[in-house]
Order: sequence, then structure tokens, then C-alpha cells
Amino acid sequence: METVLGIDLPTWWFLLIGALISGYGILDGFDLGAGAIQLFFRKEESRRIALNAIGPVWDGNEVWLVIGAGSLFAAFPLVYGTILSVFYLPFILFLVAIIFRAISIEFRSKEKMKWWRQLWDISFCVSSIVISLLLGLILGNLIQGIPLNAKHEFIGRLRDFFNPYALLVAITVLSLFMMHGAMYLIMKTEDRIFARLTVMANNTSKFFILCFMATSMATLIYVPHMTDIFKSHPELFILPIAAVLIVLNIRRSIEKRQYRRGFVSSSITTALLLILFAMGLYPNLVLSNADPQGNISIYEAASSTGSLKTMLLIAFIGMPLVATYTVFMFWTFRGKVKLEEHSY
Repeated sequence: METVLGIDLPTWWFLLIGALISGYGILDGFDLGAGAIQLFFRKEESRRIALNAIGPVWDGNEVWLVIGAGSLFAAFPLVYGTILSVFYLPFILFLVAIIFRAISIEFRSKEKMKWWRQLWDISFCVSSIVISLLLGLILGNLIQGIPLNAKHEFIGRLRDFFNPYALLVAITVLSLFMMHGAMYLIMKTEDRIFARLTVMANNTSKFFILCFMATSMATLIYVPHMTDIFKSHPELFILPIAAVLIVLNIRRSIEKRQYRRGFVSSSITTALLLILFAMGLYPNLVLSNADPQGNISIYEAASSTGSLKTMLLIAFIGMPLVATYTVFMFWTFRGKVKLEEHSY
């Protein structure tokens, strides 16, 4: 197996796709969280401020998801095809929710009627919640394993997706995004909406910690294969310990009203949880809970060596450009939100 800097090509792509998904989770996570709490704002001005806090950046944040999906298709086409065929209904609902979320943001300010704006506020909130829950549902099923036979064909039923563990992960993802979004909005607002958001950040952080504890216990009890790597490499146990400490630091930051530090901590939490997920899977990308022969490893699913090398070179050039653009975008729209004539 050809290597680059001592790491084989499939592993490089496993790491790159993981980085892209982590970037999407951190960046679009606060967008989705801000949408999920939109209806908690009762005044028109507050809703507009919250919407304009994410208005300049939400579409750029979704670029990370597009690049991640494209990279998965290019590097691991077998996994891409399997996941899409297994989760076809959740992904259809996901796309519908993304469409409604986008048009909710763009259509809301086109008319001044109260019913019109309330309609799109509801659409924006519901679509953000649906997207968050679907992401968690897919993640929970991938952690637990999906029923595949030796030919990587789905042999389960639709209702299998809605198992208790996957639903718990879905609620945990939603709670994380709501907390993440509340703290982002705190950094972008002031006065009354700032005060209301501090209460939301406090409540959503407590909700997330409860979900985090429940999901962690459920994983240890019902999904023991996710901890196998720590048995063979006990030095890696520092990562789940770090995750727990970072989660506790979120509460500490909120209590001390250090919301920027809390936002950074929730970003790190998102990345650490996805890293732990990846560590539990590696070297597999898809686990089968029906037949071990149905597992799909990165080596089985990888494209040709030539394709992986060429795309890796493009990725090493393209990813820093995307990261630079993201930093530039946030730097350009830094500071508190001020409503203007052309605001949403």
C-alpha cells in the first residue's frame, strides 16, 4: 500500500473526510442551532437580529458538507453508494429540509405581512430541527451498525432506523447545536436579546449535558465495540477524558459569562465527539450489525491508487483555500449585528 508521510492513502482520505465533516458540524452547527431556537424569540426585531447574525455566513458554512460528500464519493464510492441507498429516505427529507431552510431565510423579508413572516419563521425553525435530528439519526445508526448482508445490501426495515439509541443520539446532536447556536448569537447581539440568549445558553447547556451523559452511558452499555480501540491503545483514553473536561468547561464558561470561551469549547466538543466516532469505526467506514462480512473498510471501498493520489494533491491545495475563505468571511462580518434597510 503506497503511503504519503508514512500514512497510507485510504487513511489519509479517512482523515480528510473526517476533518471536512467536523468543519461542517462546527460551522453549520451554530446555524442550525440558531434556527432551532428561532421561535423562542417573540419580538420581530429579535427574530430579525438572530437571522441576520447567521445571514452572511450560513450558505458558506454548507460548502463544507458539499465538499465532504463529494470527497466521500470520489475516495470511497462503495461507501457513498451504500450509505445513500440505505438512508435514502432520511437523505431525501434532509434535502427537503435544507431547501426549505434556505428559502425561509431568503423569502421571510420579501413581504411585510405578519402571517407571511411567521410562516417562514416556523419553516426556518422546523427545518433546522429536522436537519439536526436527521444528522443525529444517521450518526447513531452508523455507530450502532446497520443491517447489511455480505454483499453490502440492506436487509433491514425502515423502522429499524428509529431505534432508541439512534433517537438518543439525534436528540443529543440537536441539544448540542442549540447550545452552540445560542452562544454564537450571544457573541453577535446586545441589549434585551443578549439577556434572553444568556438564559437560553444556560438552559440548552444543561439539556446537552444530560443528553451527553445519557448517550455516553448508552454507548458503553449497548455499543461496546466503540471502546475496543481504547483497550488496545489505552493512551488514547485521554481523548474521552478531554471531551468530558471540555463539556464541563462549557458550563463553567457560561456561569462566568465568558461566552466566547464557551463557544470555542462547544466547537472543540463537536470535533472531539466526531473524532471519537471515527476512532470507534476505523478502519471501517460502515459497520454491519447483521453480518460481519457486511462491514466496509476504507481499504475495500477505496478508489484506485492513482485517483487517491491525484485527489489528495488537489485536496492539499483546495482545503486551505476553503479554510482561508471561511476565516475571511467571519472576519469581514465580525462584530455585533445592526439592522439596516437591506437586512433580512
